[in-house]
Amino acid sequence: MAPARRNAIDVAVTGPTGTFGSALIPRLLDDARIGRVVGIARRPFDPHTRGWLGMHYRRGDVREPDELREAFDGADAVVHLAFLITGAAAPETIREINVEGTLNAFRAAVAAGASRFVYASSVAAYGFHRDNPEPMTEDWPVRPAAHLFYAQEKAEIEGLLAEEARGTGVELYVLRPPIVLGPHAVGAKGVLPEPVMALLGRVGGAVTSSPVPLPVFAPDLPVQFIHEDDVAEAFVRCVVGAGPQGSYNIAGDGVLTIREVAREAGLAPIPVPSTAVRRLAGMLAGVSLPSFVPPVVEWAEVLANPPVVDTTAARRDLGWSPRYSSLEALRATLHPDATAG
Repeated sequence: MAPARRNAIDVAVTGPTGTFGSALIPRLLDDARIGRVVGIARRPFDPHTRGWLGMHYRRGDVREPDELREAFDGADAVVHLAFLITGAAAPETIREINVEGTLNAFRAAVAAGASRFVYASSVAAYGFHRDNPEPMTEDWPVRPAAHLFYAQEKAEIEGLLAEEARGTGVELYVLRPPIVLGPHAVGAKGVLPEPVMALLGRVGGAVTSSPVPLPVFAPDLPVQFIHEDDVAEAFVRCVVGAGPQGSYNIAGDGVLTIREVAREAGLAPIPVPSTAVRRLAGMLAGVSLPSFVPPVVEWAEVLANPPVVDTTAARRDLGWSPRYSSLEALRATLHPDATAG
């Protein structure tokens, strides 16, 4: 067993096996400032199969406060990544995990004596409102979206955490990334039912095998991406207290358009008016959809007013800067073998 690092920071991470965790855990294990790393997940897994030789697995469900307090024991910092992003589960289950589970994690961190709590939020917390500026800084208020549960809960949780943190002495860091991409990006996994996933797989195969690019309607709406490694770096900087507590936007350099994304994916984008797409997306988001419609349709609201954020605060206060641009993050997802290493 390797000797303990003097004055090292012990870290507990909930939800370590997702996209964020897959990039964060190796970064923590390789950082000389980090001591013990504990990964808490509801389903058992072997860290060794992922190459995480220094990580300790603890079973824990965010709906069980006692399990969390035991798993967080001795942690100096807690990174909370556990969150359901799919609407396929029952609404009460989603809320138990996302909202109540996050509050359980924070309270358990306080009870365990942690000095720092880092929460994975999202630019979706700003909502998709017409008056959102472009780009948004952290001074712009967080407001629940009109319909999308994911964005509504992210905004609600941020407010609840701010209230919980008052008077505790625990430093609260909140990171707001846009769409996270990279070799471990989960994408639509768990959002779409298996038949739809199979259909998308066949469409993807057709795109790659077609001698000519397949046409697709694509508006000129803006989109930001961030590479999973850049998200991990931001989390590490919060864990070690590289800057003052607070909320931080993080994103890769550059803003793409959906048309450019389609072109990068090997498709032939057919221009459509952005105004019409925004209007249609807003209408579709407000319609009660039949149960057989895939939950991913709920995300239409994002297209009504896509969020674009400014990252000056993270660069200035955390000393963070992205290694990958939005375009490079996209390419790392589309062509992971070509960008490996």
